[in-house]
Amino acid sequence: MKFILTTHNVTLTDAIEQHVLAKLEKLEHIDRWLLDARVCLEKDHTPRTPSKTFKCSIRLGIRGNDLFAEDKEEDLYAAIDLVTKKLEQQLRHKHSKAKAKKHKVAARLKEARRKDA
Repeated sequence: MKFILTTHNVTLTDAIEQHVLAKLEKLEHIDRWLLDARVCLEKDHTPRTPSKTFKCSIRLGIRGNDLFAEDKEEDLYAAIDLVTKKLEQQLRHKHSKAKAKKHKVAARLKEARRKDA
């Protein structure tokens, strides 16, 4: 999987990068056909919004439509965790839909065979 990490007003440390990679590895475990992941970490410096200053957004490139999620939190690690949780839900939903469609087609074929016999 190709991995692109961009930051805006955030100092990228090795610990942050390792945390993001660990979370993406969990997502890759769910769907091994992930093509790429684009992660953007930002910090808002405006004085009007003291809370939820860190924003994390991730775009997963997969077959079909890309998956996207973003979240704003006071803590950068919490934002990363919540975004990966959202993407995990999206991946599981996509997987369940595909599995249900496959089951539906198989059920139709089975019913057609039963009518022919």
